[in-house]
Amino acid sequence: MGSIGFSLFSPKLYKTPGYGGGATAVATMAYPAVGATGCATKSNLGFKSLMESFTVDIHRADGRQLNVPLIAPFTIATSRLEGVENVAVRVELSNGCVGWGEAPILPFVTAEDQNTALKKAGEACEFLKKSEAMSFGDVLREIGQLLPGHEFASLGMKLVSALSSLGYFGMSCDQRFNHVIAALFWVRAGVEMAVIDAVATSIGTPLWRFFGGVSNTITTDITIPIVSPTEAGQLASKYHKQGFKTLKLKVGKDLNADIEVLQAIRMAHPHCQFILDANEGYTSSEAIQVLEKLHEMEVTPILFEQPVHRDDWEGLGHVTRVAKTKYGVSVAADESCRSLADVKEIVKRQLADVINIKLAKVGVLGALEIIDLAKDSGLDLMIGGMVETRLAMGFAGHLAAGLGGFKFIDLDTPLLLSEDPVFEGYEVSGPTYKFTNARGHGGFLHWDNIA
Repeated sequence: MGSIGFSLFSPKLYKTPGYGGGATAVATMAYPAVGATGCATKSNLGFKSLMESFTVDIHRADGRQLNVPLIAPFTIATSRLEGVENVAVRVELSNGCVGWGEAPILPFVTAEDQNTALKKAGEACEFLKKSEAMSFGDVLREIGQLLPGHEFASLGMKLVSALSSLGYFGMSCDQRFNHVIAALFWVRAGVEMAVIDAVATSIGTPLWRFFGGVSNTITTDITIPIVSPTEAGQLASKYHKQGFKTLKLKVGKDLNADIEVLQAIRMAHPHCQFILDANEGYTSSEAIQVLEKLHEMEVTPILFEQPVHRDDWEGLGHVTRVAKTKYGVSVAADESCRSLADVKEIVKRQLADVINIKLAKVGVLGALEIIDLAKDSGLDLMIGGMVETRLAMGFAGHLAAGLGGFKFIDLDTPLLLSEDPVFEGYEVSGPTYKFTNARGHGGFLHWDNIA
């Protein structure tokens, strides 16, 4: 699958019989002991080194609803969310090791409900359960074939749009197609997470070491959604007391209201750094106008995320050039970055300074390819997510800490939930997440309680 840029190790592996005639690779390093479940107790294997050498035999796989209310409604330029209605994925290998994943469901993006995503996850899990033991890499490639991403969507959309223009389908057919594909690759990320977590657990290593071991901590920003100036000021004051240095402000719905909110935040937390996230809400001229007004206020954001519509490549490039040269502000591509092909286009045309990596958009393997390309091209990296629990956010955090090199960390949505369904996992101290030496992700769900 190409270079991934991880720290690689070359441990000796041996095969142990798995249930149902399969086989599971277990590391035989300085700590060859195997626990009662058959999982290796300690190792420091790298991700890429196991792609072809580690055999995966999946014994059970299942997806279930993962519903959690938000503390308060989460409003951005294009939508409003009252709570999390995601899909959790659990994968158990024949050696007894379990991995966890999470697929976010945002109807305003996918227009698919939780039941549709559950069906897609169930189909993928059923396929994995029925499959013979195969290499770790082959399992991930099979998942990619079952749940294709944006490259497939782009090709299919062109075909459906062409046929629709000739009258073969209803006017909304291409939109429905896009929604189904969105559900596929968001589910794919959750299934990939679960398999990777199970493998890391099998060899006894935490995910942050599995991805390279650069660090075991990250520091996140925290988001202020679209609210009134008074509410924004109250939230800024609250987050300041909790130790947050960087606030991410959702904008893009009303330019004048956005400026009023920014003024309120500066009064409540005058020394904070902040990120503007327009979620495609501005035109290019409006985005530049915001920067002009902030400049007059002697305020400079550290980042301007997705200022224009995802398909407005010219507008994105224009805002990037003006923001950088005139105001010293970096621009990030988020919604415009949906595939490796998109990133190649961004690099070729110098359309953005930063790429926002979200596992739900491109899957874990897709994200790793994009990270390599962005680093090689001199772009800065941001790690973000949808509205997810500590399952998905923890996985993304492990990846960012293990790989290193992420300039912007935006993994705060578990802090916005009114409940935490995840047991154990990373430790939280204000904006700082510390990943322990527990095997794999380190966090888990009480599966029977979310049935």
